[in-house]
Amino acid sequence: MFSWKALRFRSAKDVVLPLSLSLRGRRKKAKTHDDSLGPPLRCSRKLKEMMIRHYYLARLAKGVKPVAWVTSGAPVELLRALDFYTVYPENHGALCGAGRAAQELCAAAERQGYSPDLCSYARTDLGHAFSGGTPVGKLPEPDLLFCSNNICQTVQYWFKQLAYHRGIPLVLFDAPFIPDGESEPSAAVAYMAAQLRACVPKLERISRREFDENRFSEVLRLSKESSESWGRVLSTLKARPAPMTIFDAFVHLAPIVSLRGLPVCLDYYHTLLSELEERVGAGIGGIREERTRLMWDNIAVWFKLRDFSRLFASHGCSFVCATYTNAWAETMHFLDAKDPFEALARAYGQVILNRGLGYRAALMERMIGEYQVDGLVFHSDRSCKPYSIGQYQLQRTLAERCGVKTVVIEADMTDPRSYSEEQTSNRLQAFLEM
Repeated sequence: MFSWKALRFRSAKDVVLPLSLSLRGRRKKAKTHDDSLGPPLRCSRKLKEMMIRHYYLARLAKGVKPVAWVTSGAPVELLRALDFYTVYPENHGALCGAGRAAQELCAAAERQGYSPDLCSYARTDLGHAFSGGTPVGKLPEPDLLFCSNNICQTVQYWFKQLAYHRGIPLVLFDAPFIPDGESEPSAAVAYMAAQLRACVPKLERISRREFDENRFSEVLRLSKESSESWGRVLSTLKARPAPMTIFDAFVHLAPIVSLRGLPVCLDYYHTLLSELEERVGAGIGGIREERTRLMWDNIAVWFKLRDFSRLFASHGCSFVCATYTNAWAETMHFLDAKDPFEALARAYGQVILNRGLGYRAALMERMIGEYQVDGLVFHSDRSCKPYSIGQYQLQRTLAERCGVKTVVIEADMTDPRSYSEEQTSNRLQAFLEM
């Protein structure tokens, strides 16, 4: 049956967007570049065009494809097999934070009675739901909310609020916490795999599509290879000098979060990896003069990303690894399992924030050795309690075991009202002097 919406979507995808992005590239003025940083990555333009395309097509997807809003830790591969168009509120929250639009959206949620102590990603998203505000133009109305509590419990209640306000179905993937010492969580894996199998009929009804086993297998392959490619991208930072910094990686993380399981994601990381390997061969660093190598723990402070990048580069400090960026490569090797539902359960059930503090300490100790880290910056994120709880213990443990210098800064990933410039500057200056 002919559909004007489908025609508009295809025309935008195949004609309008390629033309407008080409014209936009010609008109774009070169940004001023900080002398303490290395040359900008050529891939950055391609990344920006990919994300513009993703959010623009999202506006037109409703009525052409089923639309789902998804949490970052949910097994999106199930939805890909049913041709859902997916939007990630956490990724949208990061964009709002980087564009300094989050404070206004958080305030909109607070005016509706939500506490300022609630996760700023949740407040940003709820504020968008109440006000319609967003720096990406417009987000599509979802047919489904799909979330997992493997990263935090907040997303479960946040998405319940969205389901209530919008009157749409919510599917929750419940991932039991894996305490230290439980190396093979077989009972938890069986429980999670059973949930995923049970999701399929409900997703078929919502999408009005039949689950395609062959497509599901192909999506799993693309997810696994994309995550492995992202892991190889991060591994190039073991070189001296590192060809980019973690501040770059925070930006180039977007496809593995939002486009995981799609060919465009894998293609992008092949291109980025090739450029980074070229820089390693030529000895080109992410900063002009790398003297000290650092690790970052927790989510980025999105509204300070550029400022922090310049500050540390001016002191010869290169961030070469981060627990957050590593999380998107850490568990996807489990997708090799013969049973695809068990594979998803293992991959998504054993992420860093669903494991004990001992596991996290061991992982960070290994990364400190592999990346030759001299110092460690802990971001105590007011919004992300699961990530921030235990950081002072980790600080003591890793300082003793590895002999690295450490500092804790207190901030928020998107809400600048929870950030003190003076306090943070004092702590970082003392750290840099060490």
